[in-house]
Amino acid sequence: MVKRQYWLKIIETAWKRKNVIWLSGVRRSGKTVLAQSLGGIEYFDCELPHVRRRMEDPESFLEGLEGKRVVLDEIHRLPNPSELLKIAADHYPTVRVLATGSSTLGAARKFRDTLAGRRVVLWLTPMISRDLEDFRSPLLHHRLEKGGLPPFFISRSNQEREYQDWLDSYWSKDILELFRLSRKDSFQKFFELILAQSGGIFEANSFARPCEVSRGTINHYLAAMEATHVASVVRPFTTRRKTEIVSAPKVYGFDTGFVAYYRGWKELRDEDWGLLWEHYVLNELQARFQTKRILYWRDKAGHEVDFVLAGRGGGRLLAVECKNSDKDRRLEGLQAFQRAYPKALLRVVVPGLKSPYRARVGAADIQWTGLENLIGESGKFFPASV
Repeated sequence: MVKRQYWLKIIETAWKRKNVIWLSGVRRSGKTVLAQSLGGIEYFDCELPHVRRRMEDPESFLEGLEGKRVVLDEIHRLPNPSELLKIAADHYPTVRVLATGSSTLGAARKFRDTLAGRRVVLWLTPMISRDLEDFRSPLLHHRLEKGGLPPFFISRSNQEREYQDWLDSYWSKDILELFRLSRKDSFQKFFELILAQSGGIFEANSFARPCEVSRGTINHYLAAMEATHVASVVRPFTTRRKTEIVSAPKVYGFDTGFVAYYRGWKELRDEDWGLLWEHYVLNELQARFQTKRILYWRDKAGHEVDFVLAGRGGGRLLAVECKNSDKDRRLEGLQAFQRAYPKALLRVVVPGLKSPYRARVGAADIQWTGLENLIGESGKFFPASV
């Protein structure tokens, strides 16, 4: 069992704030293994009928767990999970509860307002840079190619069947049960198209015809994928200038391995690594700051910046361009952003760069940086997540 030390520390820190933690993440992201690797826990699998029967009387169940650390795996299988967690938060403060589930929809529909302020919500993303050393495979290219779901990352077999099995399970256990959608073929076609076009501008009409559904249904599908962490919707940063794109979002698939697979990239070319690196940087920012408050920028002349971090209250801006090599000086997007926002910080994040350095490109003052340095600087734009 691989112990993911970064996430274990996050959980321990969260338990110091609240005694109830909700751990969400996509299927096979490692929630169960992570939970079981915590020290001194009582583990309950809520998919098992006899376990659910034990929890029918929450008070009796919790009374026997005073002072213990408890994992309630797949808690959304309970008929009323919010009741048990509310009672634990309000009346059993010495019981440390880690509740896991594959979908944030469980939090939205079943937990509602009853747990507001009573829990810490953690999002277990696909593997981040801190995980690579724990898996004793620090090679970034392997992570980009195989993806960040641990079973896929460590597998040496042909994974084609595994991708379809994952998608079938996602449909039946997350989408069908939780969203009550009825057209499996249309939804799976949409899923495949989103992964194949990952990182591009999203326009619902372009998906409606190949999926044989309405524009409204496409938007519903995207909302379901976003709620279950399978798609990240990155919205445009704008101050409502006439020259800026103000409404068209970009959509990223959740995992580099799935993106490569659905793009048909059996052997990655040099030009493919850049897009996967962009996905990896987004994943790292989301994981480390537990946020989806990441934007992109584009003007009507076609200049684009991969990510923009904006401080609250009109504070300073951090514009981030992802490049696979610091030899790539095609930075027209950052230059255009600097002209629009002269006080913005401009960064180019490249893999493996140990020491940041600055250079001028045209009139723009740009800093090249590594991922860890970018994370350190980005902390100024987000409140502490845990």
